[in-house]
Amino acid sequence: TMSPKHVIFKKVSRDKSVAVYMAKRDFVDHCDVVDPVDGVILIDPVQLKGKKVYVMLSCTFRYGRQDMDVMGVAFRRDLFLVTRQVYPELQDKEKLTHTKIQQKLLRKLGDNAFPFFFEFPDNLPCSVALQPGPSDVGKKCAVEFEVKAFCGENQDDKIDKQSSVRLTIRKIQHSPENTKLVPVAETTFEFLMSEKPLHVKLSLPKETFYHGEPVPVNVEITNSSSRNIKDISVSVEQVTNVVLYSNDKYVKSVAKEETNDSVPSGTSLKKDYTLYPLLAHNKDRRGLALDGRLKHEDTNLASSSIVKQEVLKEVQGMLVSYKVIVRMIASGQEGIAVVQAGDDQRLDQELCCVLCEERPNPDVVEGKSAGSGHNSDVVARSCRFDAVNEGDTVTSWTVTDRSMCGQSVPG
Repeated sequence: TMSPKHVIFKKVSRDKSVAVYMAKRDFVDHCDVVDPVDGVILIDPVQLKGKKVYVMLSCTFRYGRQDMDVMGVAFRRDLFLVTRQVYPELQDKEKLTHTKIQQKLLRKLGDNAFPFFFEFPDNLPCSVALQPGPSDVGKKCAVEFEVKAFCGENQDDKIDKQSSVRLTIRKIQHSPENTKLVPVAETTFEFLMSEKPLHVKLSLPKETFYHGEPVPVNVEITNSSSRNIKDISVSVEQVTNVVLYSNDKYVKSVAKEETNDSVPSGTSLKKDYTLYPLLAHNKDRRGLALDGRLKHEDTNLASSSIVKQEVLKEVQGMLVSYKVIVRMIASGQEGIAVVQAGDDQRLDQELCCVLCEERPNPDVVEGKSAGSGHNSDVVARSCRFDAVNEGDTVTSWTVTDRSMCGQSVPG
């Protein structure tokens, strides 16, 4: 029988003193528990020259603005930082070995390989980034996660880039358990000089939609008023609150349908519209929130933030939510002398919805999640980590019980 294959990501420091091996780069927040971060560090004792080796897991919020004159500097805060000594080892290897892939790597790499293992606290945000505009080179607003291995006399030494390795990882949120909630919003609008009102009802078939999934919107308008309704548009809007440092709020339409539909006085309309909130339709739009991305790799619109009740909002860095909005104009009825020019009234009705990653079926082995299950046997697509410097490479290894075959991936 064929032995199951795993893709392993490997990155080596420039001076070859340390190398990091990891089986995945996406770690899932399941709301009640987060996938732990584990891997193996391979050291070269000769290159180390007696120094110790440490591994660090960090979550950082960065905020660099185009108009840097606000403070003259970009803002950065570590939301979480933990450092462990890997070598000389402080614990038995068995105690830090939590997955079968770690066991296999330790067997293959020999005595100079050491395991590491981190657990996320449950109050951290997920990876998210605001998309920079075409002119915003080097600017970013993001919550980022990183694993870093480095050498030093102690863990507070200034880190030498030649003998350190940095790998960007992502913390992603899967959809909450599906609720049977059918979102509905209804409003009755009253107008001056109109005996009867306008009634608008907006509904969705469900609350939670997965990335790439169309959003069907049902609109019902009963116009008993003396006004005419025109210029109906339906959109999905992304609302991003930067809750740390700036309190900026970005509202961006990510899918929109503008129509010529109208509802004259005394008539009604019942119609379904379909919206497609996709990143593909919103490339290069500045200030749009995206799920965290690894270098050179595509991502999607940011998932809705699911904030656990006991967590301080400030720790989240950025909060993302979505709403569906139907907008229309109520124009004055002709023949009524009191209606003056400019008497058109803009009306809107909104409804919250959730956009997120689909929860993988536990019965299906899925390459896309790069091995979400601790011991799942997966061949993932090759992934690229952010290189510390241009020209660094990350090698992805396919590991089987019998062999290791490597392929080089641009950093």
